[in-house]
Amino acid sequence: MKFNKKNISNLAFAILLLLFFIPNTRGMMQIFLTRIFSFSPGMVDVEERAQVSSYDWKLHGVNTESMNFNVGKEKVVLLNYWATWCPPCIAEMPSLQKLYNDYKDKVVFVFLTTDDDPELKKFMSDKSYYYPIYRSLSEHPKPFISKTIPATYLIDKKGTIVIDKVGAANWNSDSVRETIDQLLAE
Repeated sequence: MKFNKKNISNLAFAILLLLFFIPNTRGMMQIFLTRIFSFSPGMVDVEERAQVSSYDWKLHGVNTESMNFNVGKEKVVLLNYWATWCPPCIAEMPSLQKLYNDYKDKVVFVFLTTDDDPELKKFMSDKSYYYPIYRSLSEHPKPFISKTIPATYLIDKKGTIVIDKVGAANWNSDSVRETIDQLLAE
């Protein structure tokens, strides 16, 4: 068989396709492709922005102190629903960690999960992540009732949801950073 560009690209595609059918590589391939095709999240149109209905929400700190969500009142908040078993969640975590590294003293970060402690500790240790993880201890305020993960909300100081993104995104983009800087300056 003669190897020309067409044969090589067909072979590469066949190998890539095969990797999706092998259970041990499927998740890794999903994460890889999700990272490639994740873009910066867009802002919600001003007329369609929702308000946080209540800040009274008890959160159990898994790797940090427990808190009430009301500590985010009149502050910029980034709320992320995620899980250790979710390939799109895993794909966006490096960008969220980088954002957390730079804004942890200016923005209230809430990474919310329902995962058990052993999985969380192993995941955090293996990936060298150290953002604050919480579990909900009371009813989620509206509009944070997403059944899909990952789901991420960027909330301004007035409680308005500026970014509402379901699915993986690149959170370490220039446009997200500019948005956060603008919200912090208000």
